[in-house]
Amino acid sequence: MSAFGMVQDKVAIITGGASGIGLSTATLFAQEGSKLVIADINEAGAIAAARELGGGAIGVGVDVSKAAEVQAMVAAAVAAFGRIDVLVNNAGFGFRGTVETIEEADWDRLISVNLKGIFLCAKYVIPVMARHGGGSIVNTGSYTATSAIADRAAYVASKGGIGALTRAMAIDHAKQNIRVNCVAPGTISSPYFDKMFAQAADPEALRAELDGRALMGRMGKPDEVAEAILWLASRRSGFATGSTLTIDGGTSIW
Repeated sequence: MSAFGMVQDKVAIITGGASGIGLSTATLFAQEGSKLVIADINEAGAIAAARELGGGAIGVGVDVSKAAEVQAMVAAAVAAFGRIDVLVNNAGFGFRGTVETIEEADWDRLISVNLKGIFLCAKYVIPVMARHGGGSIVNTGSYTATSAIADRAAYVASKGGIGALTRAMAIDHAKQNIRVNCVAPGTISSPYFDKMFAQAADPEALRAELDGRALMGRMGKPDEVAEAILWLASRRSGFATGSTLTIDGGTSIW
């Protein structure tokens, strides 16, 4: 365990926690002494991650776009640990497409997971947090919320909405001692990009293109975003709410 214990003994739900940024965040929180609920649509992956991390962590299968499943996730957290101190809304996905080419059903599914999912998780977690004196919510947005990229209309719209929702939630719940912040990653190495490389006609060219997005000349690492999430979730950022912390290697300042 870290000597700092930034979230020691705090109960944290991390959605999208079975891989990528979510798994790195769960790993870091475990090292810092958190009690964890690792939630993911990949239930087997969530359970396996919880088993690997130990320390009483539990894994829960959840589709964050479905209220009943979110309620069950929250109930499982309360049954296991009695309270919820931290919510990391990290579940989400993206795909290519413009408003002209995206199918309506695909648009609806992405918005339901990326944006509605944060609404639902917060809706059912906040009353639990409030009963126990408050807490911290961290939403995973994206640098594209303010700078955008081509051919990702639904994804960019959802991430822009996350930034706005973060600010609205911060205002609405400050008097309940609940802080709400957002982390905005750049292009981060993940299983999503691993699949893109595997399917690409020229993987090296694709990697060079993605590395070239950042001023620092490389893709980010999941643990670099996890460190930012940890800080926003912890008492170290006690005067931060309604903020967006951009972790993009300088991509958005080109």
